[in-house]
Amino acid sequence: MCTLLSFGLLLLGSSVSSTQALSDSWKTPLRSISDRIWPSHSISLGKRDSLNWNPDGTPFLWLPQDEYSGKTFYDRWKFFDMDDPTNCLKIDLSRIFLSRCMTRLILYLSCSYINRTAAFESGLVSIQDDGTVIMRADHETHLERGIFRKSVRIESLTTYNSGLFILDLNSAPWGCAVWPAFWTVGLDNWPYDGEIDVIEGVHDNEHNQVAWHTGPGCSLDPKAKFTGTISSSNGKSHTDCNALINHNSGCGVTEWSRASYGPYFDLQGGGAFAMKWDENDISVWSFYRAAIPTDITDGVPDPSKWGLPSARLDASQCDIEKYFVKHSIVFGQPSFFDLLFLTSDDCSPTYTSDITFCGDWAGNSYATSGCPGTCEDRLMDPVNFENASWSINSLKVYKKTVLTGSDIVQGNASSCTSCNLFTSQVLASLFIVFLATLFGL
Repeated sequence: MCTLLSFGLLLLGSSVSSTQALSDSWKTPLRSISDRIWPSHSISLGKRDSLNWNPDGTPFLWLPQDEYSGKTFYDRWKFFDMDDPTNCLKIDLSRIFLSRCMTRLILYLSCSYINRTAAFESGLVSIQDDGTVIMRADHETHLERGIFRKSVRIESLTTYNSGLFILDLNSAPWGCAVWPAFWTVGLDNWPYDGEIDVIEGVHDNEHNQVAWHTGPGCSLDPKAKFTGTISSSNGKSHTDCNALINHNSGCGVTEWSRASYGPYFDLQGGGAFAMKWDENDISVWSFYRAAIPTDITDGVPDPSKWGLPSARLDASQCDIEKYFVKHSIVFGQPSFFDLLFLTSDDCSPTYTSDITFCGDWAGNSYATSGCPGTCEDRLMDPVNFENASWSINSLKVYKKTVLTGSDIVQGNASSCTSCNLFTSQVLASLFIVFLATLFGL
């Protein structure tokens, strides 16, 4: 049984090595044989079989789960809006988000997010003839001071506990006073179910910031291998992901690439962002258009071939499966709201932050951003929002599928966990040679 499993493992993995060197005439008989040996569990010996390996040596594949693209892109999203789209609202969100130490959460919304119907009618969301998905803020209306700009925020109807998320963009929002984000979040119990900010930036920044926000007990490991720089403020690195302290800074990593956010990202044709989320780590890569790996464009992503990620939250100092649960995917446009967040380390009601679109990160950094005037001035000028738009080719989600003995050979192969992988590769290589001889190839 152990030998059979070894042969099966190599046949699955041969597309990464051996079958790439074989001609198409080799692949047909190999597929035929695999179908006869494992009729109910056979997996194509084509490109899809890019085997990945867990640290414990178990093999797995990233298989397609969901795709958001083209004419049906908006079918599986909820448009975040409020009951009254014309009057400003003050809403106590305690029943929605309240948990543990959080004593009160008040949202002062300036009625900027609009519903699905209004978004399509106003042209803030659209789908072009070629399937390109557009999502933008209002860039035509000149506003009086104190009036807030219409925008869109969408949340996926499907929730996820892990996955490989690949977003292909032609452009992403940027501009003075603009603060967009692409993220996943546990909406039912924030921050204890976690938040992953895959794309986030402000103004004309040239560097994307990846961040994680959780409850207490999760930290970013500075020794983990990634290419970005740990975010910091006032000389202190942001390694504690606890959203209930440090004004919800969380733990974050700033990418080194100038093309990961802002005008340079758009000028070179956009690119792709990939977020791998499993029990081992949560890692993020960004690729400008010309550098997108072929396995991504072919629809068979293999993160093991992409080199070091830009950012990585390792399970060594954070229990990934505990702190990141039931996430919705969120696209956020500029969000014009005030958030009153009452909490403290000892659970006493203490005012910790007043987050506004032109406050906190976006507002506090405006003076040093190189942008003209004030942040509030920029909000009134529609010209400032001409680049505040998402242009999306696709968002694809892949599910991690661990391969066990039953996936490869019928019967109980659980006793084969101690098989030596090197030996199996040698034996299976001989098997390939045998097949070539048998068929005269």
